Amino acid sequence: MTTAPPLLRVESLRITFPGRNGTPAVRAVDGVDLGIRPGEIVALVGESGCGKTTLARSLLGLVKPTAGRVTFDGAPLDYSSRALKAYRKRAQLVLQDPSGSLNPRHTVYDAVAEGLRIHGHHGDERAAVAEALSRAGLRPPERFFLRYPHELSGGQRQRVVIAGALVLEPELLVADEPVASLDASVRGEILALLLRLRTELGLSALVVTHDLGLAWNIADRVAVMYLGRIVETGAVEQVLTAPRHPYTQALLSVLPEASGDPVVLGGEPPDPSRIPSGCRFHVRCHVLAGGEAERAGVHRACRGQDLEILGGSGEAQVACHWARAREDTAPAAS
Repeated sequence: MTTAPPLLRVESLRITFPGRNGTPAVRAVDGVDLGIRPGEIVALVGESGCGKTTLARSLLGLVKPTAGRVTFDGAPLDYSSRALKAYRKRAQLVLQDPSGSLNPRHTVYDAVAEGLRIHGHHGDERAAVAEALSRAGLRPPERFFLRYPHELSGGQRQRVVIAGALVLEPELLVADEPVASLDASVRGEILALLLRLRTELGLSALVVTHDLGLAWNIADRVAVMYLGRIVETGAVEQVLTAPRHPYTQALLSVLPEASGDPVVLGGEPPDPSRIPSGCRFHVRCHVLAGGEAERAGVHRACRGQDLEILGGSGEAQVACHWARAREDTAPAAS
């Protein structure tokens, strides 16, 4: 996994939406590099409104980039209808709300078989549906064929959605908050299912979440996103046990198992149509507000010097003047 070339690669991706009534354009994704290798699970973490879902949708061709490109299996994504149809057999989306993803008038069988019918499957449809349901943990699968969504629990509905993605035998799952609408008792089961699918099928996955605890439990690597850009990335253990960016530190500080006082961020994230100069986090940064950035001699850079886009190679990286200054002045290990 560490040496294989990325199955999915995002390069300098930007997605801008036109403003309304003369307002500036919204820079929803403002320069992202990201790679996902075969069999790797990457967690994309950040607050609501930071651009996570827009980025995830762009990976499936649902939103066309303003600039940059998405590459899958070495080939740039083709946005023609025919090419996207073929691509979506290899890359599937799992949404947050299973109730909204399932037609209440369709049985479980029809919901799972829908993808096969769209893509003109020529094999044994019943066997394929049964296998997908079984892989998703609904056994015996025949017991669920004629049930309707309202007859299932929330966890069972999410398993049906996952089965509907698995039936096409994809190589990549993009899961947008896959357990956010589920009871705590069911979340662990769905996360365990995703991990088992990675082991059994070699699936790659991008899991979009605001929950760093979820990232810790499922991901190999984490990318922390703020205001349209990834600000810290690396192996999940490295980022979540020794966060370098003040934003990552703040997100981790409010977890129940965190030690010390929680970091309270001031205000809401800035308007993505008016991204601040310098570090985009500086207007809410407790390190800058507390004088630590000034003591490190980077307070002016924080307010006025933009940081480059982090690479998508997978190595540990941080977009923070203060964090880099600390590392530059840290004594070398003997």
